Amino acid sequence: MTMVSLTTLFFSSHVLLLLITQSLAQPDLAGHFCFNGKGNYTTNSTYQTNLDTLLSSLVSTNGNGYGFYNSSYAENSTNQVYATGLCRGDVVADTCRSCLKNSSLELRKLCPNQKEALGFYDTCMLRYSNRSLYGLMEDYPPFTFVSTRNLSSSEVEKFFEDLGNLFRRLSSEAAAGGSLRKFAANNTTSGFKTIYALAQCTPDLSEELCTDCLAGAYGDIPTNSYGKDGARIVKPSCNIRYEISPFYDLENVAPLPSSPPISAPSPSTNTTNSEGPQKSNKSRTIILVVVAVTVSLVLIVCICIYLRVRKTKKNLDQNKLPGAEDADEIRSAESLQFDFGTIRVATDDFSEANKLGQGGFGSVYRGKLSDGEEIAVKRLSMDSGQGDSEFKNEVLLVARLQHRNLVRLLGFCLQGNERLLVYEFVPNSSLDHIIFDPIKRAQLDWDKRYKIIEGIARGLLYLHEDSRLRIIHRDLKASNILIDAELNSKISDFGMARLFVLDETQGNTSRIVGTYGYMAPEYAMHGHFSVKSDVYSFGVLILEIISGQKNSCFRQGENMEDLPSYAWKSWREGTTSNLIDPTLTNGSRTEIMRCIHIGLLCVQENIADRPTMTSVILMLNSHSLSLPVPSEPAFFMHSSVGSDLSLGWESSSGVTASKSNFVSVKVPENEAALISEVYPR
Repeated sequence: MTMVSLTTLFFSSHVLLLLITQSLAQPDLAGHFCFNGKGNYTTNSTYQTNLDTLLSSLVSTNGNGYGFYNSSYAENSTNQVYATGLCRGDVVADTCRSCLKNSSLELRKLCPNQKEALGFYDTCMLRYSNRSLYGLMEDYPPFTFVSTRNLSSSEVEKFFEDLGNLFRRLSSEAAAGGSLRKFAANNTTSGFKTIYALAQCTPDLSEELCTDCLAGAYGDIPTNSYGKDGARIVKPSCNIRYEISPFYDLENVAPLPSSPPISAPSPSTNTTNSEGPQKSNKSRTIILVVVAVTVSLVLIVCICIYLRVRKTKKNLDQNKLPGAEDADEIRSAESLQFDFGTIRVATDDFSEANKLGQGGFGSVYRGKLSDGEEIAVKRLSMDSGQGDSEFKNEVLLVARLQHRNLVRLLGFCLQGNERLLVYEFVPNSSLDHIIFDPIKRAQLDWDKRYKIIEGIARGLLYLHEDSRLRIIHRDLKASNILIDAELNSKISDFGMARLFVLDETQGNTSRIVGTYGYMAPEYAMHGHFSVKSDVYSFGVLILEIISGQKNSCFRQGENMEDLPSYAWKSWREGTTSNLIDPTLTNGSRTEIMRCIHIGLLCVQENIADRPTMTSVILMLNSHSLSLPVPSEPAFFMHSSVGSDLSLGWESSSGVTASKSNFVSVKVPENEAALISEVYPR
């Protein structure tokens, strides 16, 4: 073999070895997302130069020492680029920096010329954009990784109960972690298994935003991995993970700096008073008198200020809900606030052609922002009856909720008398436009209907159990369920919702709001509401989805009666199949019958007999779980009036109805139902 060929062979081998080494050093990202709608940059442009400069220096100069990197760069103050990097809390510094470097190389290859992108490995995550990312809680896009191993049916309920308790502790610990690191990991025993889990947020988030982000991530677990022994949910601002084998090393978690101890005052040096003890005593007396008078004056001023602030706050908080913030905090949320002119242009000045529908508190319009994103704008009417408290309620409530089965609030607008809510656009409209339309309904096979039912259940479970506050929707109905392009159901319209702290279970009201046919009896008659009130509404929805008919206009031959009553009588007489929509020709009849059974359990009169949404999810997912026998539903309604009626009631007991809508309810002896006026919705 010649020298040339030997040299060539050596060089080729060296190149091959180098390529293999680089490939091993830079594995594929576990996940990435290119924000195509956020704009592109041209090759060799100033933006690309700034991006390259920023990413090359990010890990060397901009870390906080605990795995978080944040920086921006702009040459000559143009085309500014922002980037953040986050490493898992138990990852050592060298591994962290290496991971972020690999991320920056791979992400630019996968998202060429994209101004905004996100990518992550098992131990780190990197984001860059042409907008500031610092302090923003963002949950889109979510990434989900699910174990392929199933838990046995006997251990599922206990496993997820223990997992929920563990994640609540980890969420609180991570959120309270301070501005350097928001990370928590631990384990718990469930039966014969040990569950290992972690929760982490970017430390630039406030404690509240971190809590909300982790709650949203945990809310996705039942949707994607119920019955599995492990899962990982990654969002731009937070991530969670659980497995039945250890995957973290808490020995590598660097301790956070403790607050410096308060040093004791050094003993004063003994000196001789040249003026003698008498003058010293006089000086001391004068000083004490001056100090006492000053302290008294300051105390009086503070008391006056406190009383004034307390009175003002009391006036402002007359309609404030638990966990709500002051309206000024809404206006300060620049990332959520839209300019009225922007919304007017997006909706073509609220043209009739863009009008999607009319709700109880105003109209909803379709719009398109300048970047091409489609939106739905709820324009509240000035005579709608929804005051500032209801508007504040919906904004504060929906902005905190992060779950795939809840409609996503993009922002709001407050300008003069105009109050607008900007939501994600959901292309398939609301469930009532599909399930009650004979043509569209025929296109929904059983698998699609089951997916809608399950999605509503998971959204309610998040509201009742997994969000930071317990939330009662109070107006769950077909028109408030939106259906997206993938037929995922999204609960919407939170104007009537009520918030509870987690240890509260029920409430009372002197103003009944909601829709006939969906309202639980204890709420319609006495103003008592709880999570079981929503469960009742959910049961009605199940029966409507299966039958394809409205509850208040259910027709069987020449007879008209309410749907739950007919379903219960059919179930008792063994003719439940008569309830099934005739267009529903496929699907498991056993599964359909089981769903009817679950719906009947939800609409029982006795609150204690109705299942919780946790139990409903178990019933839907475990066909081996035996179901209790349902009792008779509470309401027996006979009406030709549509179900879309919102009620207003100011008495201490009873229900409201119009003269054409007669309602027969079980009323305790000597207790009459009060008939008042009805407000069309």
